[in-house]
Amino acid sequence: MFIQTESTPNPATLKFLPGQTVLELGTADFPTPDTASGSPLATRLFAVEGVTGVFFGTDFVTVTKADGVEWDHLKPGLLGAIMEHFQSGQPVMGADHTASSGHAEHTGEDGAIVGQIKELLDSRVRPAVAQDGGDITFHGFDRGVVYLHMQGACAGCPSSTLTLKMGIENLLRHYIPEVTEVRPVA
Repeated sequence: MFIQTESTPNPATLKFLPGQTVLELGTADFPTPDTASGSPLATRLFAVEGVTGVFFGTDFVTVTKADGVEWDHLKPGLLGAIMEHFQSGQPVMGADHTASSGHAEHTGEDGAIVGQIKELLDSRVRPAVAQDGGDITFHGFDRGVVYLHMQGACAGCPSSTLTLKMGIENLLRHYIPEVTEVRPVA
C-alpha cells in the first residue's frame, strides 16, 4: 500500500491519500479525541501523540497537529497507523455511522434561498475545498447572513477568512442577491 501526502493551505494540517475509498459518501469530522469513538481509524490516529484533529473525505484523511509538533516527527506514525488500519480490514466508521450531506436542515420562509445556497456550495465550493483537505457546510441563514461550518484543513486555516469573504461570499452574493454576508461558525 502506498499512501501519498499533500500539504494544505493550513500548515497545521496534512492530507493523506491512501489510494482507496475512505468514506463512500459525505465526510466525517473529529475535532477532538472524544469525538472519535465512532471510528476505528480516527481512534487509531488520535493515538499518535500530537494529533489534535482528524477529518475524512471520500478518498482522503486530513490530520491536524498540535502547535510545536513537527510533521517530520509525526508523519511516520500517521502513515503506519493508516496503513495498519486499511490492512486490518476494519471499517473506517462504526456501524452506527450514517452518511449525510453535512448541511444543517433549514425550514421556514427562506427555503428556496437556502436550497440555492446549498446547491452552490455543493457544486462550486465543496469540491475545491476538498482538494485542500477540508469541507464547508451550510449551518444557517438569517436576515441575509449565511453561516458556514468549516471542517478539516479549513478549520483554523490562516487563509480561511479570506476564502470565506473574498471567495464564497462573493460567489453567493453574485448568484443570490438576498445574501449580504458570510460568517463562520465554530
